[in-house]
Amino acid sequence: MSANSIAELLIVPEEIFCEMHEEGDACDVIVRMDDGTVFTALFATLSYIHRQLSLTWMVTESIPETPPVRYAVLDTPHIIVEQLRRKTIEDSIDNMVAQDVFESLFTRVTEDEEVDAKLAKRTQQHTTQEIAQAVIEEVLVLIES
Repeated sequence: MSANSIAELLIVPEEIFCEMHEEGDACDVIVRMDDGTVFTALFATLSYIHRQLSLTWMVTESIPETPPVRYAVLDTPHIIVEQLRRKTIEDSIDNMVAQDVFESLFTRVTEDEEVDAKLAKRTQQHTTQEIAQAVIEEVLVLIES
């Protein structure tokens, strides 16, 4: 396969939107690719994981007849980074695209139910285009580098 053929197969990030969580240890990231597809994932620091562990400890400690325990259940794609700087997020995304693992680590956002069903089987993750578009237009802010 020629270099041009490989380049044609690559999806390239066109826009990256980030919304920092109030605690400052995680942010939601939405990536719009050059072909129009949209992906999402949560970028988090180790502080986020520690906070999740503390939260489950507090919850389990308050439930009678159960031993308090620290654990974290990560139900959406989480990408752990040292710092939540825009450059770190962009560089991480570029690396994932180059390593051809991006689509397996992010949730693809679609609006076609037939495509959704196929993607759900393939990736076990999907959401709706409508929700992502609302987030892009109304909620997200860019974090500074």
